Amino acid sequence: MTASASDAASTTPAGSEDLPECLRLAEDVTVHPPGDPDAPWMIQRGADRYYRVGSDVARLAQALDGRRDVDALVERLGGPWRRTSVLTVLRTLHEQKLLDDGQDRAPGRDRRVKFVPPLTVQFTLLRPERLLARLRPLTARLAARPGAVAALAVTLGGVFALAAQAPAVGDALGKPLSVGVYVTVVCAFFASTALHEFGHGAVLTYYGGRPARIGVMLFYLAPAFFCDVTDGWRLPRARQRVHVALAGVAVQGVIAGATGMLAAALPAGDARSGALLFSCVAYVSCLLNLLPLVKLDGYLALMSHLDIPYLRDRAMSDARGFLSRMLFGGRHPRALDTPWSVPFGLACMAFPVYMLTTGLTIWSDLFLAMGVFGTFALAGVLAYLAYLWGKGLLHLIREARKTGAGTARVCLATGALAIALTGMLAGVKAPYTVTGAYVRQGDHVDLVLASTADQGIVREGAQVVLEQAGLVTSTQTGRGAVASAEGERGGAPMTLFAPVRMEDAPHLAVVTYPLSVAEAPSAPTGTAQVDGGDVPLGKLLYLKITAPWRR
Repeated sequence: MTASASDAASTTPAGSEDLPECLRLAEDVTVHPPGDPDAPWMIQRGADRYYRVGSDVARLAQALDGRRDVDALVERLGGPWRRTSVLTVLRTLHEQKLLDDGQDRAPGRDRRVKFVPPLTVQFTLLRPERLLARLRPLTARLAARPGAVAALAVTLGGVFALAAQAPAVGDALGKPLSVGVYVTVVCAFFASTALHEFGHGAVLTYYGGRPARIGVMLFYLAPAFFCDVTDGWRLPRARQRVHVALAGVAVQGVIAGATGMLAAALPAGDARSGALLFSCVAYVSCLLNLLPLVKLDGYLALMSHLDIPYLRDRAMSDARGFLSRMLFGGRHPRALDTPWSVPFGLACMAFPVYMLTTGLTIWSDLFLAMGVFGTFALAGVLAYLAYLWGKGLLHLIREARKTGAGTARVCLATGALAIALTGMLAGVKAPYTVTGAYVRQGDHVDLVLASTADQGIVREGAQVVLEQAGLVTSTQTGRGAVASAEGERGGAPMTLFAPVRMEDAPHLAVVTYPLSVAEAPSAPTGTAQVDGGDVPLGKLLYLKITAPWRR
């Protein structure tokens, strides 16, 4: 919310009937003066909501003590304020819940659990301000030039160390590992992401800011840590805010590099494989954090560098306006006066859907192999995706109607979209495969499918690809064909369908089919992909989601 008195006079409100009777700021609202001559005024609501305002609006906010009405405010402020401009700004403050509306809102109390659309849930664990203040001398030493050079050297050194160990890295990513290795890697990764978030808070504290909270979150179905550094917007220089945003990536890059170099000194075995897997995962996490299309470190750094608050939200507003104008017509004011806001906003809208879709593509077969629970989880995620698409379409229609789009065109465009979606589901084809496992006993190889998998795909002569799969990559070890469509029911350990080595694993109900292979694979077990040919996209969704409930 950046405004001045002259900006506020662009609209002419009728009166003050819709404003609170007592014009004063809410108890959880604070006006912060600039910390630097070039810095903006800030209005803070609660612990983590900040609004950048001009000096005129800040003066108005400071004058809201509950003893002045609109006319008294105009007299107090003087030029260039007029009654219309004061009313406009007051309405904006009221819409942002910055005015006292008579509701009992306890100041300083923040919810421990917070939902951030479209698919993030945050759980606050602690308030780190005092702890990080004690660590400020250490942060100052690490942030100096020698510390920064050493951090860069370790980060790059780890990359070269992984390249030198390429065969061992391939084994760590592409072969099953023990449960102990996975548990250790997961724990180490969570510890590194916790340090990543403390890095954000430490640099913010070093520059004089106050990190609000640290906690864990579910970010697009993936667990992660977070540190609320919204107070960074009070820092006077964009360079400082960029440093805060990138501090976490720097910390995690050093950890990844040190682990990669450590792995080179370890003997072959689970410890080395675990170190290599962790180093790769940590580096990939750094790269993902640098993507500016979701609200991660790269986006915060870009927003800080450009000095444009709410960059992503405003770019997506422009993108929605563009789509609405193309589909329904109407006139849509731009939130950002830049040539790249629409493509950037479109990318920001599409990328979360891409992340979810990619995750579902990778993990859907594993979900289905887990039986009814996995099928239910997969159906729930897809239903939420459909809800997001529907919600987005309704938002476009509402914006179009508000900006003058005609009813006839809205109906025609919506109908055309429905026809196009139906055509895509019926006409676009995609490969259909069912993931199972194989078991080799001597020269005899069997295909093993979970009982909830689509048994109808199994027919005599159906092609099957045999693979050795790890957590990330897989290697084809052979091909075969179904020798008989007559299956034998039984049980098999769950780890047969996952890249995990584990004794006494829980068993699943399975169906076993004999395979004919030209040459038996060297590994006694592995994954198997049964080829079902190309099917329409709508049928594919039915087979993956709806059909398992009928089996």
